[in-house]
Amino acid sequence: MSAVDNASPDPVVLPVQPTVIEALIPVAVLIALLSFSVYLFGEDASYGPNQIALCVGAAVAAMVGWNNGQSWTDIEASIVAGIGVALKPVLILFSVGLLIGSWIISGTVPTMIYYSLLILDPSIFYAASCVICSLIALSIGSSWTVAGTVGIALIGAAAGLGVSLEVTAGAIISGAYFGDKMSPLSETTNLAPAVAGTDLFTHIGHMLWTTIPSILIALVIFTMMGFNIDTNNASSDLALTLQLINENFTINPIMLLPVLALLVMANKKLPPIPTILAGAMIAVALALIFQRPAILALAGDVPNVFLALFKGTWQTLFDGFALSSGNATLDELMTRGGMSSMLNTVWLILCAMVFGAVMDHTGLLRCLVNYALSFVHSTGSLIATTLLTCIGANLITSDQYISVVLPGRMYKLEFQNRNLDMKNLSRTLEDAGTITSPLVPWNTCGAYIAGTLGVATFAYLPYCFFNLINPVIAAIYGFLNFKIAPAEETAPVAAATAP
Repeated sequence: MSAVDNASPDPVVLPVQPTVIEALIPVAVLIALLSFSVYLFGEDASYGPNQIALCVGAAVAAMVGWNNGQSWTDIEASIVAGIGVALKPVLILFSVGLLIGSWIISGTVPTMIYYSLLILDPSIFYAASCVICSLIALSIGSSWTVAGTVGIALIGAAAGLGVSLEVTAGAIISGAYFGDKMSPLSETTNLAPAVAGTDLFTHIGHMLWTTIPSILIALVIFTMMGFNIDTNNASSDLALTLQLINENFTINPIMLLPVLALLVMANKKLPPIPTILAGAMIAVALALIFQRPAILALAGDVPNVFLALFKGTWQTLFDGFALSSGNATLDELMTRGGMSSMLNTVWLILCAMVFGAVMDHTGLLRCLVNYALSFVHSTGSLIATTLLTCIGANLITSDQYISVVLPGRMYKLEFQNRNLDMKNLSRTLEDAGTITSPLVPWNTCGAYIAGTLGVATFAYLPYCFFNLINPVIAAIYGFLNFKIAPAEETAPVAAATAP
């Protein structure tokens, strides 16, 4: 037998488990770069600088993993898988971009803005916006749909009334995420109890204790802020805005047909992408019937009317609608939509998913969570740690669903060991995982909301009172041991004795 035959095979080198310091390095790099990004570029930070920061953070995480024995092939595969997770939200984003453009050119959004300006008083506008979004989100279970439809109309109404767009965005988000969180039709409302191991309606009932006080406090704040609005100044341009909307669009209740169709289909839990596309196609049909002057103006010098209508509609779907009324505020409000308007948001989401995928695959994320568990010494600290982990997952993985699933799996055993009912875990996952996602600019939810409403994340963040208050109330309940349910005791099974 030759020496080659006797030679033992090369030993398999297993990856080394990362240390806490190593796990913190890419996070520290990312936080530093994002801070510089906001300082240097301000509201334009999400138009490239944040994406570069996320890519650099991912590169640092990959180098830490490679240094610990991870192969580049495996890291690359995790990146591809992470991007794959984001493809459904990306398709929804493109569909919503198309929907927004079609709803503007059809007169749907202008009609909603017009009637909102006639009905809503500036002094109650913030609170009313929150309530409207709450009710619609509660009925359909989708914060994204609410923000992309009614939310845009309310932003337009805010501009017409001369009230703060940032506060309005905060009211829209507060209401939309309250309704999304409490709706039995919502994906996250079904996901959280499934991960924790409890049933849906037990979960919803237990959430009432933290969620209702949070939304009531938010409504009180929005109401008080509304009373401080100078109504004389706010309504000074109202008549002009109404006149300009009437001059540029046909305003009629029938223009609300796409909204009704979308709400019905969403309430029936039809798939989101076909639902959104159907709402867009109904809007296109209305535009071709009622809004021909607006389409022809957009098409430019095309001699054939049929081709001009075709070009104007097509252009709106891929590049959005552009209004030239002569009023800068109205033109800016109505110039939006189209699939191309979502490209920057998609870019941000893909970069964020790359960072999250590398952090997860290299074990750095799990290392940070395990380190956090070492500080858990009581029920209150367990609740607080779970809340912080959900928020951290939204920051690091940039995905709302991961921020519910990952902490749920990590802390489930600890909740069981402390004899706590699993509805406490499911409630905690939603108290932070679901509702803090729109507060992170590079999170899929934060990027979508900012892109859709046209208000930067850091600009509306201070006014998302419900989203900010709810985790605090949840933590207080934990430390006070208030409405923290113990596990139900099961009757012991008598052992059978041998005859």
